[in-house]
Amino acid sequence: MKDIQKLLIDLQQKDSLILEKLRFIDKAPMRIFEVDEPLKQAKLELENVRKKNEIASRKKREKETALLDAQEKIRKMKARVSDLKTNKEYQAYQKEIEASEKEIFTIEDQVLELMEEIDAVSKEQKEKETSVNAEIEKINAFKKELNAEMAEQGKELAALKEERTVMVARIDPEVYKTYMTLLRDSGDGVAVTTARNELCWGCNMNIPPQLYAEIMKNEEIIQCPQCRRILFASEG
Repeated sequence: MKDIQKLLIDLQQKDSLILEKLRFIDKAPMRIFEVDEPLKQAKLELENVRKKNEIASRKKREKETALLDAQEKIRKMKARVSDLKTNKEYQAYQKEIEASEKEIFTIEDQVLELMEEIDAVSKEQKEKETSVNAEIEKINAFKKELNAEMAEQGKELAALKEERTVMVARIDPEVYKTYMTLLRDSGDGVAVTTARNELCWGCNMNIPPQLYAEIMKNEEIIQCPQCRRILFASEG
């Protein structure tokens, strides 16, 4: 019976290692998702800055077109001054020219403001592009390292499963069936655990003294009255 206990303890240790590696592999997508988040944020910020740049550039082009139109209007008006017949017409025409010139000054100021805005936004855009590139490099390095770890974990997992197959062949089918049922139902992948200081270390519940005394003998397979895990003696 002690041999069976030893096999079950060894099998539990093996399964715990297998479970640990399976969890590592299963969490890989989430780890990638987590490191992708800063890149998504950096890309979003870059896109917002690019939109600001595009809007400012479009406004600048519109103002420059309006400026050219206003300048052309004044040129044509000044060219027609000689055709005016009366002083009243001349004064009215002159006022219109002055109004157009004021409009030109206003548009020129707006163009300058937009140029300053574009300059500032372009600088910010370059900074955001640098941030995005830095995040891409960081993620690529992380993924390379993770892929190497995954390959190593997969290799070790395959070796553990082979060793497990050899171990299972040495265990009575009924005992193994009980073990697997406990392993699946435990919730934490632990079917075999230690009994110490009259406590089950699987569920932390008290073990009756008489039963604990039997467990200490390590002569037969005994299950915890509470969690049903297989117990083995371990003092200290």
